[in-house]
Amino acid sequence: MRRKQTPQIPEKPAVTAEMLAGTIAEAMSAKKGVDILILDMRRLPNRVAEFFVICGATSVTQAEALADHIEVFARAECGMKPVHVEGLQQRQWVLLDYFDVVAHIFTGPSRSFFRLEELWADAEVTRMEA
Repeated sequence: MRRKQTPQIPEKPAVTAEMLAGTIAEAMSAKKGVDILILDMRRLPNRVAEFFVICGATSVTQAEALADHIEVFARAECGMKPVHVEGLQQRQWVLLDYFDVVAHIFTGPSRSFFRLEELWADAEVTRMEA
C-alpha cells in the first residue's frame, strides 16, 4: 500500500530586521502616526539595535492604539511579537522591543526632550511619507 504524499507547503522567507522595520512603519502609518522615521543603525558601532522606528502620537489614546496595532500587525505579517514592551502606563514614550528592531512612540514634548534622532544622528534615516 502506497502512502499518500503530503503536498509541499512553500516556506515563508525568513523575516529580516529590515522587513520588520518596514512592517512596523506601515502599522504606524495606518494608525496615523506623526513624523515616522526609520533609523538604519546597522553600520554604527555600539548600536543597540539594527533599526529604530520612531513616530509621534497626538494623544495618549493614540499612543496606545499605535502600540496595539504594531503588535497585531507585526505578528500577522511577520510572525513576530515583542520581547519587551515599556511605557504603556504613562504613554509618553512607548517602546516595543523586537530585539533587532525597536519601535518608539512619543506623545507631547517627550520626542523633542529625548531627541533620539539627534542621539543616533549618524544612522541612515528614511522618512515615511504621510
